[in-house]
Amino acid sequence: MPSFLPATLHRALLPLAHRVRHRWRKLRGTPIAGVSAVLTNLQGDVLLLRHSYGPDVWALPGGGMKTGENPEDCIRREVKEELGVTLGKVDYLGTIEEQLSGSPHTAHLFAAICNARPVPDLREVEVARFFPSHSLPEPLGEVTRRRLDAWKAREIS
Repeated sequence: MPSFLPATLHRALLPLAHRVRHRWRKLRGTPIAGVSAVLTNLQGDVLLLRHSYGPDVWALPGGGMKTGENPEDCIRREVKEELGVTLGKVDYLGTIEEQLSGSPHTAHLFAAICNARPVPDLREVEVARFFPSHSLPEPLGEVTRRRLDAWKAREIS
């Protein structure tokens, strides 16, 4: 979505854009790739987000990769755009193969420490908050739950 739109209009149009993209992916079934990051603060709390579109669940930071984009560059870009945070050291945990919007999806999973206060862009991300890893809020999205399980196990392909 173009960033020249006012944030309120951008936020209002995202649910429609999300539904159209979801249906398009389902129709085409083309493989897609994206990134997610488990960001923790210095105390080990996990950063979760509420998006202005899609299911009303807590989710991890991340997004879709552009054609030819390196996964680490993508997660750095997404976190910077959506939360205003420049990541330092990023650990690559591996990939998760799944179905997303009816299409084969490769999720590249990362972990990093976030020592800055995230500021939601108020376009895609409405809320960004740290939670103790032993007391995460509900509802967590199924995708988020799988990725957190992989982060905890640190054993993904």
